[in-house]
Amino acid sequence: MLAAAIPARLPTSAEEVQAMVAETAAHGRRVEVVGGGTKRAVGAIQADVTLSLAGLDKVIDYAPDELVLTAQAGARLADLERLVASEGQMLAFEPPRWTRLLRSAGEPTIGGALAANLSGPRRVRAGAARDHFLGFSAVSGRSEVFKAGGKVVKNVTGYDLMKLMAGSWGTLAVLTEVTIKVLPAPRTETTLLLFGLADAAGCQAMAQALNGPFEVTGAAHLPPFAAQAELSVTALRLDGFEGSVAARAERLAQRLRGFGVVQRLDAEHSREFWTQVREVDAFAGDPRPLWRLSVPPAAGWRVAAELPGEALYDWGGGLVWLLTEAEAPAVRAVAERLGGHAMRLRGSGPAFAPLAGPLAALNARVKAAFDPLEILNPGRLAS
Repeated sequence: MLAAAIPARLPTSAEEVQAMVAETAAHGRRVEVVGGGTKRAVGAIQADVTLSLAGLDKVIDYAPDELVLTAQAGARLADLERLVASEGQMLAFEPPRWTRLLRSAGEPTIGGALAANLSGPRRVRAGAARDHFLGFSAVSGRSEVFKAGGKVVKNVTGYDLMKLMAGSWGTLAVLTEVTIKVLPAPRTETTLLLFGLADAAGCQAMAQALNGPFEVTGAAHLPPFAAQAELSVTALRLDGFEGSVAARAERLAQRLRGFGVVQRLDAEHSREFWTQVREVDAFAGDPRPLWRLSVPPAAGWRVAAELPGEALYDWGGGLVWLLTEAEAPAVRAVAERLGGHAMRLRGSGPAFAPLAGPLAALNARVKAAFDPLEILNPGRLAS
């Protein structure tokens, strides 16, 4: 039975989550775990029961002076961002929504963002979602409650289970409560724009900016199709205090003069631009299969050079969004040859490449330790 057709069960406490997982395991059933349900299209999940964490949506503790926030896993991203913004702070990993991109309803949640390790353009400066993940409570596929981490950054002894849960897509445990670090929000921002660069030159310009003393917090290259314009756009974001931003923008503009005329966006238009990049808005309405490739930034431009379709480059070229009709083996082969990997977000077939060799064996041992009956999100990740 397809997971999308299964009525959701809505626990309102960690104890109810544990009871539901235990009951499901006892009856030999499989569980689809969702937060807001916005990423359900990713992976071919085949489940008997849907467990929604939408009822676990409370903020447990927020200490602005300590830059720490603890919330239930079903807390909505929009609510948390409003809360921390009221204290002049932000979720620095800039989690994307992808609701238009995946044509989904619902509200993205903090648990879902962490479970999928989703990070926006600020990743080039602030790190990935997993780098802001300090601790959690969860229920394993064994229906056991366990905790890891704490409320300070340097809290890890033994295994760093936060890194393990981030990117597991709910296949190891059901997160019920999470603790993350927050950071002060910048006072202002600006974005420097270059126009008409080829993909290789755009990636080269981004590399120069990121490798210099400019503290760039966003670096993206949009070819004409992605820019929805006649010329490509290469964009570099700077933020912080007004005086610092102005001085760094001037120095960076001088550094980039060899790539052409540099234009600037003011703070309001800069924020709008990077929201569109974060949500890949330019590709949201296109019916073609959509791939998300993670590769070394210096090699990013080679993806579109070797595969047909339309590309958008984020993270200085390290994240490549690709609309293409190319066959999955060809896309995955290019990503692997360039030293990265590919994930299919839209289109028929598995989202993730099957594992092989030692990595597959390691993955199987981890899965057996947390979910030996394989009841959590079966089919989401390729085995």
